[in-house]
Amino acid sequence: MNPLFAIVGSALAGVIASTAFAPWDFPGAMVVAVAGWCWLLRRMAASRVLTVLIAGFAFGWGYMGPLIWWMNAVDPAAWIALVMAQAVFYVLIAWALRAVLRLPGWPLWMAAVWTAGESLRGAIPLSGFPWGRLAHTAIDTPVESLVRLVGMPATTFVLALVAALFVLAAERPRRIVPVAGATGAVLLCGALLPVGLAGAGESHRVAVVQGGTPGPFLQWPRGEIFELHLEATAGIDEPVDMVLWPENAMDIDPLTEAWAGDRLTEASRDVGAPILAAGILNGPTSTTAYNAGFVWTPRGHQETYVKRKLVPYGEYVPLRQQLGDLVPRIDRDIPRDMLAGDEPGDLRIGGAVIGDTICWDIAYDGIVREAIGGGAEFLVVQTSNASFEGTSQLRQQWNISRLRAIETGRYVVVPSTNGISGVVAPDGEVVTEAPLLEPTVMIEDITGATGTTPAQRLAAPLEGLIAGLALVGVVAAWRAARRRG
Repeated sequence: MNPLFAIVGSALAGVIASTAFAPWDFPGAMVVAVAGWCWLLRRMAASRVLTVLIAGFAFGWGYMGPLIWWMNAVDPAAWIALVMAQAVFYVLIAWALRAVLRLPGWPLWMAAVWTAGESLRGAIPLSGFPWGRLAHTAIDTPVESLVRLVGMPATTFVLALVAALFVLAAERPRRIVPVAGATGAVLLCGALLPVGLAGAGESHRVAVVQGGTPGPFLQWPRGEIFELHLEATAGIDEPVDMVLWPENAMDIDPLTEAWAGDRLTEASRDVGAPILAAGILNGPTSTTAYNAGFVWTPRGHQETYVKRKLVPYGEYVPLRQQLGDLVPRIDRDIPRDMLAGDEPGDLRIGGAVIGDTICWDIAYDGIVREAIGGGAEFLVVQTSNASFEGTSQLRQQWNISRLRAIETGRYVVVPSTNGISGVVAPDGEVVTEAPLLEPTVMIEDITGATGTTPAQRLAAPLEGLIAGLALVGVVAAWRAARRRG
């Protein structure tokens, strides 16, 4: 195959894959794109390894560039750096795919390698970047229910396998009928699988506060965002069991500044319910801090969840000392390094156990799984997307939250500073959604879940099994290549 055609085709396949996500949300686009890229790689068997690696880099750029264009709202250099880092993973995936695509039964090996590649980039470097997974494109399609049965990684595996079968049908037209049958079976299975609440428990009336912000976090006048959320909470004029605030609703530590704690205590007493507040708490040193959610009642502070998956160069700076002289704005924009928590987010508030996550914690399977394991009856996603106003980041994260509702069989409640705030039912349907950029209070009755879905037990073992299958495939391909000389 002509190297230029292979590289340009790979980049185009990546761009098509990105259209499966907001703002486009084209159903099935990524499955088609993965099939197209797989078809190209099958025809690159005789190509030089360097050509294959460049094709992988091109796919990564074509895919991740449009998908996370919203990173430009932070800094264009941050967008370039993150896209470059993610494109490297697709170089590795391309190399592994090229090997296993020549094995007997290659569709299975291909699906395993793709899934393992996603798992790897969601874990390293640092905390990884589990954004834009093939499983995420299942939302609002007949196969979204698969995540409730087998979890995110295995759903990716099934969709990648369907993509591989498309290639098989294109190469061998006589296989079109069985491939169509297999695809239809997947769709039918998805349509018939149950979704909904994993065991009905007690009902809880929750008030979801979108207080609004005067701008991105660094532009907030000290204390103003706190006042906005106090004002919105004061407007609650009916009994509720709890009040849920978004991430960064406070930039003042109520544990060390007594007046702020007193204001929270007063607000909780006036509304007659505990508040799940959130803000930046002081760390053990003057150069460290915690991004935390904390339960506050008329008796004061009760429990705390510290964000576990922090954003590199957003919430803390790896290699700060080495980069400080090269990029002076780092010390100005991120004066303190956040420290990650190590405890699950199962918090007790208002007679319920909630599973607290903060912002992109919700994208990590393990974070959610451990909160559910701690008895969480429903999930809360405290988030602050003020830096990404007007971008697709808001809708992409919202769709991940909707898919988590299906996967866990639980309501997902999202308080955000400016949006998207709302409540998602256990079947992934939106119960209510606040208007963007407007201070809003939504009051909804949430039924807690008492059971678990199969995914809670199967997702992690299946992910390990698929990773092992991918490793076996790559080793088998390497040995076969050695035998061929």
